[in-house]
Amino acid sequence: MAKQRVLSGMQASGLLHLGNYHGALENWVRLQDDYECFFFVADWHALTTLFQDPGKIREHTREIVLDFLACGLDPERSAIFVQSEVLQHAELFTLLSMLTPVPWLERVPTYKDKQRDLATSGKDLSSFGFLGYPVLQAADISIYDANFVPVGEDQLPHLELTREIVRRFNFLYGDCLVEPKALLTRHKVLPGLDGRKMSKSYGNAVYLSDDDAAVRQKLMNAVTDPQRQRRKDPGRPEVCNVFAYHRLYAPAGRLSQIDDGCRRAELGCVDCKKELVETFFRAFGDIRARRRALAGDPGRVRQILDAGAARAREVAERTMIRVREAMKMGWRP
Repeated sequence: MAKQRVLSGMQASGLLHLGNYHGALENWVRLQDDYECFFFVADWHALTTLFQDPGKIREHTREIVLDFLACGLDPERSAIFVQSEVLQHAELFTLLSMLTPVPWLERVPTYKDKQRDLATSGKDLSSFGFLGYPVLQAADISIYDANFVPVGEDQLPHLELTREIVRRFNFLYGDCLVEPKALLTRHKVLPGLDGRKMSKSYGNAVYLSDDDAAVRQKLMNAVTDPQRQRRKDPGRPEVCNVFAYHRLYAPAGRLSQIDDGCRRAELGCVDCKKELVETFFRAFGDIRARRRALAGDPGRVRQILDAGAARAREVAERTMIRVREAMKMGWRP
């Protein structure tokens, strides 16, 4: 029996950090065991905010692909590719945009929020691309007949809009596109180094591409319990950012010892951070080694992307043949 299909992507608007790994990539790696997977870098989506500086997108795309492969996405089990190398995305986006009502796009919960947040940066977000990116997202999903899209609960409104667009298309032209379902994933919440949500815009992220010196410096500067001003003050691990990282990386049995040592003021913050640095390097040792090897072999990475794009184009074109026929597009009878 053929496996059901999963589709997901990462926008090339910045480098991937630990929040992206624990929130999505870690789960994607597991999905490969049970689904036929298509994973891509969304470079066209990144243009919504970086159209004035598109050179950054190429750099981000290269780094994200290295992260994908280093973290365990397997080109033998998944199609791994760059969005702009499969032109059928753009064709289906164009067709879907013709039938998608503008009010549907304006009511997307994150549209005004993101516009407000990014407006302070001086970026022009009044473009059609920014308003219409959910339609491109719908095309990304529909072009592969994706049965499931892995999302968190906060992303459900986006997927529901894709489902509405698919239903409208099928109502107008007959059953043609697959209506995707959410594959709800429980994301591990990892705070940034300052306690806020980890985000490149906050400058509080540890990136998967950071070298050893950068990781060490960032973790040693992480904010701890603000009430623990002196070494002898008892700490509160439940409000400490560093302890949140220990929850993920500490060896079995050690977490409770760190908790107890902090509360009793037997373990100082500096020593606690030093221990975190070492456990982090052990936890990510294999991933970081694979990343360094891949960075030194760009030919191999290019081969993987070429093969992934070829596989994606084959599937995407089969969908477009159906779509063109359903819409009676083209001059040939």
